Amino acid sequence: MGTVFAVHGAVTGCFATRIPWIQEHLGLGTGQLGLALAFPAIGAAVAMPMAGRIVHRWGARAALRTLLVLWCLALALPALAPHLVVLCLALAVFGATAGMSDVVMNAQGVEVEERYGRSIMSGLHGLWSVGALVGSAVGVAVVHAGVDARLHLPAAALVLAVLARFAVRGVLDVRAAPGEAAPPRFTLPPRSALLIGAVGMCAVFGEGAGMDWSGVYLREVTSSSETVAAAGYTGFACTMAIARLLGDAVVRRMGAVRTVRVSGLLAAAGGALVVVAPVPAVGVAGFALLGVGIAVVVPLTFAAAGRSGAQPARAIAGVATITYTTGLVAPAVIGLLGELTSLRVSFALVTGAALILFLGAGVLAPGRNPTGTGAVITGTGAEGAGVPPAPPLGAGPGTGSVDGGGHAAHGLGEQRG
Repeated sequence: MGTVFAVHGAVTGCFATRIPWIQEHLGLGTGQLGLALAFPAIGAAVAMPMAGRIVHRWGARAALRTLLVLWCLALALPALAPHLVVLCLALAVFGATAGMSDVVMNAQGVEVEERYGRSIMSGLHGLWSVGALVGSAVGVAVVHAGVDARLHLPAAALVLAVLARFAVRGVLDVRAAPGEAAPPRFTLPPRSALLIGAVGMCAVFGEGAGMDWSGVYLREVTSSSETVAAAGYTGFACTMAIARLLGDAVVRRMGAVRTVRVSGLLAAAGGALVVVAPVPAVGVAGFALLGVGIAVVVPLTFAAAGRSGAQPARAIAGVATITYTTGLVAPAVIGLLGELTSLRVSFALVTGAALILFLGAGVLAPGRNPTGTGAVITGTGAEGAGVPPAPPLGAGPGTGSVDGGGHAAHGLGEQRG
């Protein structure tokens, strides 16, 4: 499963390093690029409700193999778009395959964790970031070598698709129980998920902004070279990966609330550096610090959701839906605000969202129940303090394992449709 998560992250990393090239190649303004970057969210919103039904019909392994390979191949499409309309359609397909593969991948991760009887999701989360880092590092090298994105992204798509196919061969092939009803199409998040989801939303807003706009920001605002602009995302992804891999130890020592408060201050400091950056080096440092600050927040929101209310699976699914949607919408918001004002103003908004992490961290306290029902679900994870590990962005224990023995794909259907 670790290779599956890493491959998924590598697709994201490859794409992020080529966003400045796509903007320049098609002659897009900031607002036009922001509009195009909204289409992954549209594609995901349309497609994700089908993920649970695909798993229910095909089984987890076949569903993951097909969707992950399609997500890898979709990486080639944006670079081949001849104009804005085709780019928007390509990014819609890109988002649809990303969302469905993300849901199934994380559901499988939860199933593996349950069978192991120990925490592995935080590590998988970190491996996703490592994959994104490797993909972006390769992208920086390719950009520096002057390779056209119309060669780079299709070649990367083919290599990653082959890796994905081999990686999936080793995953569990769990299926729904015979006669089990297919997942429902849609369910609203419970009230217990809203406050917790709002904290996760602020973190994911910063992550989406850093992933998709760091390169463009460094090019347009600090007048960096194309290579330095690509390195901005690499620094962001690198610090996120390290922080996620070390995050469990920090939470054990400080607790969830203090960790998120410190994270919020670090993220706000990074955002402020980005806003005032007079030269590219300061901007790169700001993006790196922003990555450190937001890295562990989303996993902790999933853990808190698992302890809230009488229906923890539905609460986790609700938080996952809020955070995943925010991550897809954030790049479009940054672009549209940047068109109306400036990209510095856009990242001032990211800085404000980071400060909300500091103010709202209390909702993640163990035993706190936003619905007031008094129900508390205590984690069994190895991290201690009763806080179970949380999954990578876009899914969590609430996405539901696809176990045919009664855990089945109901949670998956609750989150994504």
